[in-house]
Amino acid sequence: MQIAENKVVTLNYTLKDGSGKVIDESNDGSFVYLHGAQNIIPGLEDALAGRSAGYTADVSVPPEQAYGVRDPSRIQSASREMFPADTEIEPGMQFHAKGPEGQAIVIMVVSVEGDNVTIDGNHPLAGVHLNFDVEIIEVRDATAEEVEHGHVHGPDGHHHA
Repeated sequence: MQIAENKVVTLNYTLKDGSGKVIDESNDGSFVYLHGAQNIIPGLEDALAGRSAGYTADVSVPPEQAYGVRDPSRIQSASREMFPADTEIEPGMQFHAKGPEGQAIVIMVVSVEGDNVTIDGNHPLAGVHLNFDVEIIEVRDATAEEVEHGHVHGPDGHHHA
């Protein structure tokens, strides 16, 4: 069976940045996604389309097909008052915030100078060229419920809270 829209794909992967540093990996057959539902970055999804179980490859994905290019306008100064009063704010900390259109975003603290906190709303992998070593383990048809929900369910189904 070939990977196409509404197929459930199980794969193993190792993800490295442009310098060869391992960023993430899943090599135990536990990474499963619904193809065509935007569950993974577009560049990887496009590279896997039409492939079958047993396929292995090195896939190189430019930032434009991954998490986008870094946007300098997403780096801003914020007042210390905007953060929880009982929390020591330090570089590298991440917080949930609302983006310009009210969407949920994650911001990272870049620096803290007195009451001024510099934050970055770019995805941590924005601007990074990603290199995947992938192995397709299994491809199956998605259930009607998985297609309706837009994601894969476990072997015992899925229950929404």
